[in-house]
Amino acid sequence: MGQRAIETFRSCIPLFQALSDPYRQDIILLLADKEPLTVNEITEHLTLSRPAVSHHLKILRDQKLVSNVQKGTQRYYSLELEDATQLLKELIDTVEITCN
Repeated sequence: MGQRAIETFRSCIPLFQALSDPYRQDIILLLADKEPLTVNEITEHLTLSRPAVSHHLKILRDQKLVSNVQKGTQRYYSLELEDATQLLKELIDTVEITCN
């Protein structure tokens, strides 16, 4: 496997780690269905505490899977999947080219 393929795989590790958690998957699916939502609104749909939801949102935000907009005292979270989708497409293209 070429160096480009290895680098592409390595660059996907943080994204895979963020997506591997079932609670973060639940948050993504919830936002896909009902965005935008506040932390409190997300917490109402999960069995997690508000601080735990905030922690998971931070991880998703760090990986650019969600974004937030401040409106008054509330932050509203929405999906932001373009960067992740592009990275995964690059990984698929690289694997197809180097492994076939």
